[in-house]
Amino acid sequence: MTERVPAGWVWVKEKLARLRQQTTLRQQTAQGRAGAAGPAAVVRVAVVTDSAAALPVDWVKSLAADGRLSVVPMPVMVGEEIYGEGEDDIAERLAIALASGIPVKTSRPSPGQFEQAYLGVQERGFEAIVSIHISGELSGTADAARLAAGRVGIPVEVLDSRTVGMAQGMGVQSALTAAAEGRGASEVRSFAEDQLKQTRVYFYVPSLEQLRRGGRIGTAASLLGTVLAIKPILAVDGGRIVPLEKVRSGPRAIARLEEIVAADVGSRTGGQARLAVHHFGNLAAAEELAARLAESCPGCPAPQISALPAVLAAHAGLGVLAVIVGGSSAFGD
Repeated sequence: MTERVPAGWVWVKEKLARLRQQTTLRQQTAQGRAGAAGPAAVVRVAVVTDSAAALPVDWVKSLAADGRLSVVPMPVMVGEEIYGEGEDDIAERLAIALASGIPVKTSRPSPGQFEQAYLGVQERGFEAIVSIHISGELSGTADAARLAAGRVGIPVEVLDSRTVGMAQGMGVQSALTAAAEGRGASEVRSFAEDQLKQTRVYFYVPSLEQLRRGGRIGTAASLLGTVLAIKPILAVDGGRIVPLEKVRSGPRAIARLEEIVAADVGSRTGGQARLAVHHFGNLAAAEELAARLAESCPGCPAPQISALPAVLAAHAGLGVLAVIVGGSSAFGD
């Protein structure tokens, strides 16, 4: 599974690097002015999230090097084997399992995993943490993070993103930008919340069976899709997966998905937004959709294309196409 990170997303990474340099210079200047009185107090905030945020792998590696970003892997069980998202190469195993009907399950990370992540941040010298996680309506991950937060000495603000995928990831990116500017934990959290409020998730799946098995939709809705060959367009609303529209065929559903996204973007100031396209097992379809969105949303940077994280693909199934529409304000100069 390949992923494409266009120039707009690379720019965000480069901006964070510039902000880090500027913050370091400000700290050094403040310390110099403090003189005999000692160094000025500077709150250093790190961000922790989970692998459902679907952040680009190279992006995570570059920011994790100094401890400012930690991603806790979410476990996926394929048959009898348990894999950790980001720790194991599970995409191919998961695709085979989904195609052949092998049982697939997911779970939340343990409180101990979060405790370890928080202590690692503390050891690196950070003074506070903003921990941003997959919707509590879909996973108990945020609850595990809250349990861990009570076990460590460093202040931790746990934020339920009420969403998934790069919608959650965009909130993480906004938090990282605020932290790189030297802001305190409450402001870092506020930046993330503002971005999350602007972000929407729309998606199409060829079959509702995996969502039914995982308890993400009801049996009645699944049977409707199976018996009547309905291809619903779904959304994440209030932290839950909800049906948005019912379409009679896959191609029509994808075309309608594009229309919904374009309408959403067009309703925003200046017709500007950040776009991401997720897929699993259907990269070509994702690239075609992204190309059409680039034409229908000319005010937006080219969409990022990435495979859906295994913990989400396990529920969405093969052939999923998801589009995330995020606010552009948090990424501006």
